[in-house]
Amino acid sequence: MPIKQAEPAQAYEVLRAHPGAIYLDVRTEGEFAAGHPEGALNIPVVFIKGPGQMEPNPDFAEVVEKVLPKDAKLIVGCMAGGRSQRACEILEACGYGDLTNVRGGYGGARDGSGALVVVGWREAGLPVSQELGDKSYSALRSKAGR
Repeated sequence: MPIKQAEPAQAYEVLRAHPGAIYLDVRTEGEFAAGHPEGALNIPVVFIKGPGQMEPNPDFAEVVEKVLPKDAKLIVGCMAGGRSQRACEILEACGYGDLTNVRGGYGGARDGSGALVVVGWREAGLPVSQELGDKSYSALRSKAGR
């Protein structure tokens, strides 16, 4: 099944229409702590090691598989849509079938000149939180036994 694409407002409507749907935020722990879609879970697909240096999270698929059922409806977002698309591809290879990538992510997508082409979750005025608790990566990693 192809990975669906949705802009933030559409993703929010899917979450509202499907109470069991899960917003999986694949940004870094620091990005997530600074603000994220309300109710989102955080499992980073990469870690940022320095300017322009990203390193894949070796535990990404394992943690997701241990905390989220394969039949879950997953709305996957990052800052602009690139990392979340990659995360969707990884999850699809792991057997997840109901995946939607959030184009524009949390902060919006920009073209090569820096012009905003897709409004992000935050700028769209959608519900945002800074609460961590059991939705943080450290809590989910612990729950997964990592």
